Amino acid sequence: MESAEDWLVESLRLYQDFHAFDLSGATRVLEWIGDKGVFVAGYESLKKNEILHLILPLRLSVKENQGLCPERDFKVCHGGFSDASVFELKHVPDTRLLVTTGLPGSYLHVWQVAEDSDVIQAVSTIAVPEKEGGLWPRVAIFSSMAPGVLHGVRLRSLKVVDLESQKTTYTSGVSDSEELSSLQVLAADTFAFSCASGRLGLVDIRQKWAPSETISPGAGAAGGRWCAEVGGRGPGPSIASLGSNGQLCLFDPRDLSHPVSSAQCSVSAPSPDPELLRVTWAPGLDNCLAISGFDGTVQVYDATSWDGAGRQVEPLFTHRGHIFLEDNQTDTAPLVTTHTWHPHKSRTLLSAASDASLHVWDWVDTRAAH
Repeated sequence: MESAEDWLVESLRLYQDFHAFDLSGATRVLEWIGDKGVFVAGYESLKKNEILHLILPLRLSVKENQGLCPERDFKVCHGGFSDASVFELKHVPDTRLLVTTGLPGSYLHVWQVAEDSDVIQAVSTIAVPEKEGGLWPRVAIFSSMAPGVLHGVRLRSLKVVDLESQKTTYTSGVSDSEELSSLQVLAADTFAFSCASGRLGLVDIRQKWAPSETISPGAGAAGGRWCAEVGGRGPGPSIASLGSNGQLCLFDPRDLSHPVSSAQCSVSAPSPDPELLRVTWAPGLDNCLAISGFDGTVQVYDATSWDGAGRQVEPLFTHRGHIFLEDNQTDTAPLVTTHTWHPHKSRTLLSAASDASLHVWDWVDTRAAH
């Protein structure tokens, strides 16, 4: 087993840049605003949770190699407090508004980032029709002239609500009780949904509910819980669906009847908390994606040569910083709660873990050195 000292030495070769930061509480939210700011929010129950607008370290915009920089030089720009836990936060593009969701799941909360102060203040709530104990509504934003909030706990409760008037502008109108795991707006009139069962669909809100969909990605897969993301760059498929056992299926949005390719990621055990599963496409690299939610690491994969056989694949890069930079030295390693790619710096990611650590790191592709 690699020691922290060995990893620190090795990290000088593995990273172009590395910054570590300690939040006051763990976050499941990393939501970009521009390319220098990010929102984080606490998710603990029975206490007030901070919502913070952080500005990334200025040195990230400097070109030369910084080496390892575990310095607390993120800057808090705005902040506020939520009485509910925040599992998801979406910034409404071209506005100062945020929408949050979490438990208890009976409302979505709308916030405004103040223009003349450092406060993030609550401005309204949106009632959620389905109030189910441990479930919370998934959220995405239609950012048209009149922004709309797409939300739902299950397929049957999916709706779009106009953010200003709070009038419902679209509903799924079905009795389907499948539980949602994520929602993603793709264009002015289309969105993607993924269900916990692995079912995926693409929906056009200009017509009656008739999604282009797959029933389940893992033919013969060992069940589990799934999440998905649409994205990708390059000629290949652009929907990635990740299962809690480490299966990863890639789909072409033009034909969701079966995966174009699949693989078994190199994870040591199924996810201990499948709600934290995350798969993301690199916006600046072809066929490159990252996964987290299995342990204290973030793994980066190149999906270029995958086939449909579901063979085990090895990551291109593994970020182990949350394990080795741990302060408390307890027996249980932290679990990565979320990660995100930088919108414009192709190999830069942010990741957060259950020990309230926040890392921003720029990994080196060692293949390029050969």
